[in-house]
Amino acid sequence: MRFFLIPALLVAGPLLGGPALAQDRVLTVYASDYVASEWGPGPAIEQGFEAICDCDLQFVTGDILPRILMEGEGTQADVVFGLNTDVTARARASGLFAPHGQDTSDMSLPVDWTDPVFLPYNWSETAFVYDATRLETPPASFAELLDAPDDLQIVIQDPRSSISGLALLLWVKQVYGDEAGAAWAKLAPKILTVTRGWSEAYGLFTDGEADMVLSFTTSPAYHIAAEDDATKVAAIFPEGHYLMAELAAQVAGTDQPDLAQAFMDWILTPEFQATIPLANWSLPAKLPQADWPQVMRDLPRPATTLLYDEDEAEALRQPALDEWQRALR
Repeated sequence: MRFFLIPALLVAGPLLGGPALAQDRVLTVYASDYVASEWGPGPAIEQGFEAICDCDLQFVTGDILPRILMEGEGTQADVVFGLNTDVTARARASGLFAPHGQDTSDMSLPVDWTDPVFLPYNWSETAFVYDATRLETPPASFAELLDAPDDLQIVIQDPRSSISGLALLLWVKQVYGDEAGAAWAKLAPKILTVTRGWSEAYGLFTDGEADMVLSFTTSPAYHIAAEDDATKVAAIFPEGHYLMAELAAQVAGTDQPDLAQAFMDWILTPEFQATIPLANWSLPAKLPQADWPQVMRDLPRPATTLLYDEDEAEALRQPALDEWQRALR
């Protein structure tokens, strides 16, 4: 997820030995823009892995999937970091990715995980976050959100450029099915603007430009822990919330297979997973709830987690996008 960095130092130990100098061993990781920013988890990830790999981890940021699909087998990536479950069908069909080789039988996700290629490192659920100082009576359900007065101001992300925006499309589709188009028509007057990505949308919200923003159930943890501010709250809906799990994958044609595999091996270690809650402001994919920071354990959670499998998500993507575009014209 896209949040703000509280630096974390991982426990270092020998993982890959040998006399090679770090500058001769470069691991290139394609990642979302937020990852390598000063407030993203990238600095902690880079520091932690370089401490144990005798290598140089280099992030290349941007739109991960379009870039690697365009580059094909000539890609410079060794690992991709920041895909999600709604785009893995297209990623898998490319044949560019190798099995991760990890045991995923004991994850802390709210769904079973058996995918041998795409490895989750964090998760949350999509949610509308509101400012309690601006919205005294927030919608208590998706139905109430749709029926709210049209002067309610919401910021969302574009599903064509944002994985959280795509998750919203599929969330609406799962809740409303064939009536999704009508749901969008009711929501459209309340949408102040549609941004390219999460950062722009959340910035508008924190600047006071909107009452609610499409974000995640874990978003309030940052404000509570880093700002001592409990006024940012995720509205929890009884209809359920759509799962957002971020994924890493090893590139099959990497020229650094040992480093790439070492990175995949490291992702589910307690050391890496312990950085996720307070560096990525999301929930760790493999860490017992008892080991989560108290701020995460105290957050309200939805009773129902919604998710399409990758084939369903891919089949519904274009029809759901068409419904969205018609409603927002």
